[in-house]
Amino acid sequence: MYRLHANDPLADDAMKLLEDSGIFEISKGHYDKEELKENLDGIEFLVVRSATKVTADVLSAGKDLKIIGRAGVGLDNVDVETAKKLGIQVYNTPGANAISVAELTMGLLLSLVRHIPRGTSGLKENLWEKKKLKGNEIYGKVLGLIGFGAIGKEVAKRALAFGMKVLAYDPYVKNTELDVELYSDMESMLPEVDVLSLHVPLNNETKHIISKHELDLVKDGALVINAARGGVLDEQALYDAIISEKVKAAALDVFEVEPPNDELRRKLLGLENVIATPHIGANTVEGQVRVGVEMAKKLIEVGKKL
Repeated sequence: MYRLHANDPLADDAMKLLEDSGIFEISKGHYDKEELKENLDGIEFLVVRSATKVTADVLSAGKDLKIIGRAGVGLDNVDVETAKKLGIQVYNTPGANAISVAELTMGLLLSLVRHIPRGTSGLKENLWEKKKLKGNEIYGKVLGLIGFGAIGKEVAKRALAFGMKVLAYDPYVKNTELDVELYSDMESMLPEVDVLSLHVPLNNETKHIISKHELDLVKDGALVINAARGGVLDEQALYDAIISEKVKAAALDVFEVEPPNDELRRKLLGLENVIATPHIGANTVEGQVRVGVEMAKKLIEVGKKL
């Protein structure tokens, strides 16, 4: 049997699969970084979500580590290069939470154009701001996607159903069965978009992929949505673009600093035309079950082959 530790919680269905497989001796419970380093002796499979940062020193402390399972799409919290050097295999579940994130993206967009958060808060304060809250339709508007992987494609399906025109920039995608116009050059796409939505992982290639230069290229009054990762959007550039009225409004589920309690993020969140959620894109019951079960199946398959 292999020793497996789930440092972040997985859905009950996923844990049952792991237990029933008969190939793991399982422990669970969150250790902070230093505690994790001290308790890695004998652990061969380490399972995490986004809360645990599997840094180089954590990996080096895990003398028996063979497998890192990241239940979710991003790998920005795992030092993949160090893991590779140490011979530790890393697995994730890139498509399992795509529907959850796509649905939140559309919810953020609708909330922006129809002023849903302000309407709600106003009514709670006995305000009737009907005349002030004239919105816009998204029907006929142009949605530009940065990234066209599993999540980007799910967003595109929903946007098309709303009657939007969808463009997508992704240098790794050459064709699609969806009615989406693909761009290999982001700068050619940006001037066409009414709504810019990011759906890329955070890595060296995508760090601040949208910054001042890119925001200068979008249509005046464009909307910006980031439900991908903090750091793919330059939030200082976004703040400046909103202040200058180049960008009309923004919706953010993720931040480069989380929780967003530093000066820049507080200024950004203080803007009336910025709405936000606390990194809940994948946080649905259904999405977490899919993520956990897919992760469990991958680990069982790998465990049987070792």
